[in-house]
Amino acid sequence: MAKPIKTEERSETFERYFNRERSWLMFNKRVLEEAANPANPLLERAKFLAIFESNLDEFFMVRVSGLIEQFEGKLMELSPDGLTPGEQLELVSETALPMRRRAGNLWLDEIEPKLQKAGVNIRTYEQLTDRDREVVDQFFQHDMFPVCTPVMLQPAQVTPFISNRSLNLAVLLKDEELGTRVARIKIPTVFPRAYQFRRRRSEFIFLEEIIRHHLAELFPGVQILGAYTFRVLRDADIEIRELEAADLVTSIEQTLKKRRFGDPVLLQVSSDMPQEVQNTLMRLLELEPEDVFQLEGLLGMEVLFDLASEEKAGLRFQPHVPYIAPKLDKTPEIFHTVRSGDVVVSHPYDSFRTVEEFVAAASKDPQVIGIKQTLYRVGQKSPIVESLLAAAENGKQVAVMVELKARFDESNNLEWAKALEQAGVHVTFGFPHLKTHAKLCLIVRREDKGIQTYAHVGTGNYNPATARVYTDFGIFTIDPDITQDIAELFNFLTGFSKQTEYRKLLVAPLNLREKIIERIHREIECVRHSGSGRILFKLNSLVDPEVIDALYEASSAGVSIDLIVRGICCLRPGMPNLSENIRVRSVVGRYLEHSRAYYFDNGGNPELYIGSADLMRRNLDRRVEVLAPVQDQKQISVLKEFALEVMLKDNTNAWQLDTEGEYHRLKGDPPFNAQRFQMQNPLSQILFGKSNQ
Repeated sequence: MAKPIKTEERSETFERYFNRERSWLMFNKRVLEEAANPANPLLERAKFLAIFESNLDEFFMVRVSGLIEQFEGKLMELSPDGLTPGEQLELVSETALPMRRRAGNLWLDEIEPKLQKAGVNIRTYEQLTDRDREVVDQFFQHDMFPVCTPVMLQPAQVTPFISNRSLNLAVLLKDEELGTRVARIKIPTVFPRAYQFRRRRSEFIFLEEIIRHHLAELFPGVQILGAYTFRVLRDADIEIRELEAADLVTSIEQTLKKRRFGDPVLLQVSSDMPQEVQNTLMRLLELEPEDVFQLEGLLGMEVLFDLASEEKAGLRFQPHVPYIAPKLDKTPEIFHTVRSGDVVVSHPYDSFRTVEEFVAAASKDPQVIGIKQTLYRVGQKSPIVESLLAAAENGKQVAVMVELKARFDESNNLEWAKALEQAGVHVTFGFPHLKTHAKLCLIVRREDKGIQTYAHVGTGNYNPATARVYTDFGIFTIDPDITQDIAELFNFLTGFSKQTEYRKLLVAPLNLREKIIERIHREIECVRHSGSGRILFKLNSLVDPEVIDALYEASSAGVSIDLIVRGICCLRPGMPNLSENIRVRSVVGRYLEHSRAYYFDNGGNPELYIGSADLMRRNLDRRVEVLAPVQDQKQISVLKEFALEVMLKDNTNAWQLDTEGEYHRLKGDPPFNAQRFQMQNPLSQILFGKSNQ
């Protein structure tokens, strides 16, 4: 029997924590605000709409599907803020639908008309010239028609499957003998949805518009009453259970197949769709009215990623060339530079090529005898994986921990894992019950004085594509304690180890939460002894109640706390006698703030850790995460001032979280953009001096 929910219990928890799901939706709202921000170039605003849509899709496929499962399973476990799964579903619906409608109207009423004035045109068929119609008609006849497959939805002997996230046309038909019918045409994905019919001009027409005009050729002799776009989102949070398959690779392959057929969680339909057609779709998908979003404008706004790649002067951000310090640019010098002292970098302001060259140098250097690497999301094109393959071919000992459970990257990672195995790399896949999220590379080199190990610890994935648009920190070091910690951690990942203590690394799920809370409590002691304590965190999400409670305790003791939290923040700042010394801000700008850093003033002997871990239960309890110390005091000072405190000065892309859970954009005169400042002042340039540009 479910535990009854007491009113006072709800009140107490609400006072301490914000709801996780609503907090995430507020983050996506800040992304949407960047699409609405007239200070951003038009094509960048379109791209923010695409990011907003992609984010929202994944939220429903993963988070909402999980809440539905709990609700249907009659699980009455409360969230930390005191809500049942059913109440959270209501909260999501009443928050997400208005946001998505605003996004559609923003495209329809503002961004698309302004793009047309700027020379990027999305045409209807009626707007085409005779010459352009000939081009489009020929494209339909020769290319599209053979792959378009009309499928009857109502009536149908067998319910046809409608794939996840696909864009479709629901076609309402009328036959004199059989009456009305509903058919479905899936918009082909083998062509770009925005078909560019004039190669030298930014002239586009969407595929659904082409098909809509040629429906008579797909349904000859039948009266067509209308055609309406719709999308279906399905449950993609299929668990991988270690007891279901002895072979994790087989389990992953089975999971990918299951994901395609996950239960529907959301139906998006165009606002002009008749109720009878909508009812047909709801019945086929077994959805309720509250599971339907009726929307104006464009469905499937991820198509705007393609449009945003158009090269149009003044419509995109000015190109930025990442900085490479001369001492890190030449392959033979990179090991000498790291031997001379730890190196700290901040991407994309510092080039990710430094990391790629680090691994490439190891693959070619005859003195290197071994490489160990973790891979989480590496992308379809990966210079680092190519270097690992080359290293194996060059006879080096290469061991790679590939995380097959990186959601939505499983298939890609599986392909890379197979290629690495075929090249002779020792590939392991971690643990079925833990994700390995740590970003680690260890290089073993034979030198005149003996064996020397080099390490890289990062906050982001070894992925060149995301490294251009995500902000991340990295540290290169030969510190023997850190390299030995990493070597022993790899033994845990690839073999069998029950090691629970490390010299300098903080490691989840072993001790990371404990060590962070220990350092928070140390700041409380500093306040008691010296009158001052200071904590400055930069991370993606703050959810873990134990850490939040420790921060509340520190605030109550007088510790000054600044939290730069890009996404979810369940901590409630500014509460009297609880969190009045805590300030929370979020920065959403040109680059996705992805770097994680944890600074403790420690009575004037500061500590700073960077790494892969956010402060969430999943990161601290169900993932292998690593935080590594920045040990050079100059580097701590520079990173704190030029990469952390600079975020506290931002008054263009920064939002302040208030006590009620609302975010307010900060404004100031003169305006200060922290990301632009870091583009002009990359860390390695400050630390090494002379520019190479």
